[in-house]
Amino acid sequence: MSRELLAIFGPTGVGKTGLALALARRLRDRGERPVAVSADALQLYAGLPILTGAADAAEQQQLEHRLVGVLPVTETCSAARYARLAHAEIDAILADGGTPIVVGGTGLYLRAALADLDLAPAPPPGLRERLLDRVAREGLPALHAELTRVAPERAAAVDPRDTTRVVRSLELHAMGALPQRTGESELWTARTRHPTRLVALVMEREALYAQIDARVDAMVAAGAAREVRDADAAGASATARRAIGFDALLDGDVDRMKAQTRRYAKRQLTWLRKLPGTEVVDVTGRAAADVAAQLLP
Repeated sequence: MSRELLAIFGPTGVGKTGLALALARRLRDRGERPVAVSADALQLYAGLPILTGAADAAEQQQLEHRLVGVLPVTETCSAARYARLAHAEIDAILADGGTPIVVGGTGLYLRAALADLDLAPAPPPGLRERLLDRVAREGLPALHAELTRVAPERAAAVDPRDTTRVVRSLELHAMGALPQRTGESELWTARTRHPTRLVALVMEREALYAQIDARVDAMVAAGAAREVRDADAAGASATARRAIGFDALLDGDVDRMKAQTRRYAKRQLTWLRKLPGTEVVDVTGRAAADVAAQLLP
C-alpha cells in the first residue's frame, strides 16, 4: 500500500474539493484512510468558511479536513507558522496509518506544507501595518514605484496589482532580507518531506471564469457578506482581511469581488506553471469522479 501523499493544486473555482472527495472514495475502496489537509492561507480562519470556499459540513462528513477554521479571525498568520501546523498534521496522519490529501490554492502554503522551506523572517511588529496604511492612503501604484526604485529586479517580477507581494517585498527590503536575485528559489524546490504526487488542475479560461462568477453568486446567496461584516466587527486581522472579496463585500460590490477572484485565478495558474514535477490535468467539462478514475485507476 502506498504511503505517498496526494497534493491537489489549482485555481479557485476549478473543483479541488470535489476531486478530493472523489479521490477519497477510491482510496477507501482500496482500504486506505484518506484525510484532507488544507493548504489555503484564509481557510485557516474561523468565521469565514463561505467566503474562503472551505469544505462545508456535508463535505467534511465525507472527508475529514484539517487546518480549516482553526484560528480566530483576529489573529495573524505567516507561512512559517502554517508550515509548522501542516507538518504536524501530515506527520500525525501518516503515523496513524492514514493517507494525507493536501488540497490548496495558495501556492506558498502548498509548498510550505510539502517541503522544508527556507522562509524569510516575519516582519517586526507594526511594519506590515504601516505599509498597509500607506497602501490605503497613497495607493498601491505608489508603493510599487518605491519598490522599483529600491529593488528594480524584484519589482519587475511582482504584479503591480498584487498588494500582498508588493507589501512583502518592501518588508523584506526594510529588514535587509530581500533576495539579491529573483528566479527559482527554495519556494519551488522539488524536494519534499515525504513522497508526494502533485496534481495541478487546469481548465479552459472562459469556463473557469464562468464557474468563478457562479461561485461568487452562490457565496453571496449563502451569506458571505454577513460573514465579512461579522469578521470586520470582531476586529479581523490584516491577514484575515486578505481573503478575496473581503473589502469588496464590505462595500457591497459583488462585481468587484468577481473581478478580483478572476485576477487571483490568473495568478494561481501562472504559479502553477512554475511547479516542478506536476501532473497537469485539464478538468474542463469533466466530472470529478471521472478525473479521480484517471488518477487512481
